[in-house]
Amino acid sequence: MDKHSFTTLSEVVNYLTQKEGYKEDFEADESSIKALYSKKEYNPDELLIIDSYRFEGMTDPADESTVFAIEAKDGTKGTLVISYGASTAQNEELIRQIPVRKK
Repeated sequence: MDKHSFTTLSEVVNYLTQKEGYKEDFEADESSIKALYSKKEYNPDELLIIDSYRFEGMTDPADESTVFAIEAKDGTKGTLVISYGASTAQNEELIRQIPVRKK
């Protein structure tokens, strides 16, 4: 995947969705990572982080977000967005268990 110089989170999500085919939205809950459109549930070992993009907040550098481009073993491709700051609804520990593609 080409590392473009994205300046906003929405730019990278739009690029991944429209140009790279990452159509699904993933979300990490208490026990699994869910694909919100297809309603499929995955364990971390069924997924692979292909790439990630980190963004810092304009006013507060502690306001960070990361977009992960993820592919499932069944061919499903999607993004997972996690925001670090006051609180996050995502299960960060589960996300850390997803293997990362070696470059």
